[in-house]
Amino acid sequence: MMARMLDALFGCWHSHYTFPITIRPGSRRSKAATVTGTYVVCLDCGKELPYDWREMKIVDSTSENRRRVGSLATKEAA
Repeated sequence: MMARMLDALFGCWHSHYTFPITIRPGSRRSKAATVTGTYVVCLDCGKELPYDWREMKIVDSTSENRRRVGSLATKEAA
């Protein structure tokens, strides 16, 4: 009961994740996968979070990071 009250006040801490999932090209993408093509899922609340394999961490889905990751992808493809 106390955990539910803390979760309602502060939200999920996202401390337990799945292994990173990479979407195949041409597949339908979730909102989290549009950032880098890879995402993880919080096992506590079910939220999908963008993941960057190069940095090996969860990334913020702001437009600035989208441009940074997009530019990395085009550099690697060349």
